[in-house]
Amino acid sequence: MMPSFITNSSDKDSEPFVETDPTGRYGRYNELLGSGAVKKVYRAFDQEEGIEVAWNQVKLRNFSKDPAMVDRLYSEVRLLRSMTNKNIIALYSVWRDEKHNTLNFITEVCTSGNLREYRKKHKHVSVRALKKWSKQILEGLNYLHVHDPCIIHRDLNCSNVFVNGNTGQVKIGDLGLAAIVGKTHSAHSVLGTPEFMAPELYEESYTEMVDIYSFGMLVLEMVTLEIPYSECDSVAKIYKKVSSGVRPQSLNKIKDEEVKAFIEKCLSQPRARPSAEELLKDPFFDVLDDDENDDENLDIL
Repeated sequence: MMPSFITNSSDKDSEPFVETDPTGRYGRYNELLGSGAVKKVYRAFDQEEGIEVAWNQVKLRNFSKDPAMVDRLYSEVRLLRSMTNKNIIALYSVWRDEKHNTLNFITEVCTSGNLREYRKKHKHVSVRALKKWSKQILEGLNYLHVHDPCIIHRDLNCSNVFVNGNTGQVKIGDLGLAAIVGKTHSAHSVLGTPEFMAPELYEESYTEMVDIYSFGMLVLEMVTLEIPYSECDSVAKIYKKVSSGVRPQSLNKIKDEEVKAFIEKCLSQPRARPSAEELLKDPFFDVLDDDENDDENLDIL
């Protein structure tokens, strides 16, 4: 357990931990930061470093009939442990609690939540800021894609990208659906968020280029503040449009031709789709190298 050097009456003012990790280093609060189909994320504290962290908890009994899901969770943890990139959420610790049948892992926490929430909260953002966020996401994607073996995220969207609002830094998280594929192999399973899934994902044979398509949809959502294909009221209708190459209606709302063309480039056919590395060199990002060209109120829509 972590040592306590000072004891005084102010302890009654401190926030109690609901539980601690086996070493006593990390303490979990009762405050929920986020909740998904697979895990719950709580606010927590690293007593050794004196920083707030995220405590990710998965109740394994929910998947007693689906060992493949548990394997995927372990895969996420193993992947995160090997990731060292400023645009990928860092993992600090992982353990399995046999008594409560939970898988727990501690990750860094981003101060401003996910990009979807952050963008809704801050509706007036310059094209320059959107490009800065986009470039950081691409840098994270490029790191995953050039990794040996290549890592495909497969579920990239605004809710899986996290923001430190005080620095403008964005990081890719939730690698639970990620797939490691060899350089000469394609992945073969259908997973992801329908609105952001590339057409070839439905055909069950694809490469890391599916992440570029999802990235294009992510940029579209950032620009328009609309989830792509929000005009569809069922997954079946989304699938029909995606597989037929019909673009989301929100794409037509973009007046800025440069932004629109960049998104279209990401949504093109798999073989024509540029890699993350190529997109990072795209003239779309040239403005970020020119401090004089800082247009704060460009009319995107």
